[in-house]
Amino acid sequence: MVKTVRRVVLVRMTDFSDEERRILEFLRDSVAGGERYFRAKNIAKHLGLSSKQVGSRLPKLAEKSEDVDIEKWGRARSTTWKVSPS
Repeated sequence: MVKTVRRVVLVRMTDFSDEERRILEFLRDSVAGGERYFRAKNIAKHLGLSSKQVGSRLPKLAEKSEDVDIEKWGRARSTTWKVSPS
């Protein structure tokens, strides 16, 4: 049974690109530190990516991620994303 669980987790992790894994890791760490609201440009700045790279992946990660809940929250000049632990 344990081998099956590990196998499923490994398969799920392979569903994420390197950038997606980096974004999720950043979000998990930030949420653990108490942050909840994010903009793609701020995530991009921390990870050395473009805001377009981050912004185009967040809606996909919102559907695929089981570690954190990602919700499109508000839109002013740029979209704000609310992230909370799952």
